[in-house]
Amino acid sequence: MPDENLLSTLEQGLRQSRATRSRLASRLADLEAEAERVRTELNEMDALISQTEAAMFRILSSTLVAAQQASHGPSDAEIEAALRRDAAVNAAVNAARNAPPTPINRGAPRQPQSPHADRHHIPQIRNDIAPTSDRFFERTIPQATAVLLRESGGPLHVNEIYNRLLEGGFQFTGQNPTISIAVSLNRNRRFRKVAPGTFDLVIRDAAQAS
Repeated sequence: MPDENLLSTLEQGLRQSRATRSRLASRLADLEAEAERVRTELNEMDALISQTEAAMFRILSSTLVAAQQASHGPSDAEIEAALRRDAAVNAAVNAARNAPPTPINRGAPRQPQSPHADRHHIPQIRNDIAPTSDRFFERTIPQATAVLLRESGGPLHVNEIYNRLLEGGFQFTGQNPTISIAVSLNRNRRFRKVAPGTFDLVIRDAAQAS
């Protein structure tokens, strides 16, 4: 009888051990499934982080490029291209009206060039300009620029004209003010282009020639 009792006890312990192992195996399977779900979520978060970082880099890069372009303004080549487009538009309008084309100063090489043109310099557009007066507040670009050129005693690049117009309280409305200045001056007979993006007064040249 003692052997039977011992056997029964061992059988009961075996059943309990098997039941415990089964529960542990089931729990392990659940934990492994949960771990796989966590790994999947981690991979998704890594991908999201990488996409966010890439988007931030693109935004920062475009902002820096825009800031650099704003500080330097359009290049002389872009200004010259804008002048050629404007000249073509004017020619087409004048042809449609069956009228002689409006004289457009192109800075032809046959015209005497100002001695200042040899020292052609492209000033930077300043972003820290605060108006020091309002003398150009209600002036047009040609009116205000004529004053600046008389004061300077020589030709000025459109970037410098822009800087000085801002100092005088001039209000610009377009996205490319330096191109607006170049087109406006190129259309006006009072001014002549002496170098890429650089203008002077025609009257000054006449006075110097005499």
